[in-house]
Amino acid sequence: MFEFDQYLGFLAFLTILTIGFWLMMFLLMFVVPYWLGGNLIELWKERREAKRAKREQA
Repeated sequence: MFEFDQYLGFLAFLTILTIGFWLMMFLLMFVVPYWLGGNLIELWKERREAKRAKREQA
């Protein structure tokens, strides 16, 4: 059916595919939400600070 080098190539393909799948899952489930959440918190802090500075000027 398969020769040994074809079997090794198939195993390498499955390994690369599996690593890519789990890397994508990690990025979509942890890195992207962490990045978006951090940006939203920083934006909220900046707006709150701008309101505070505007209130102190007037």
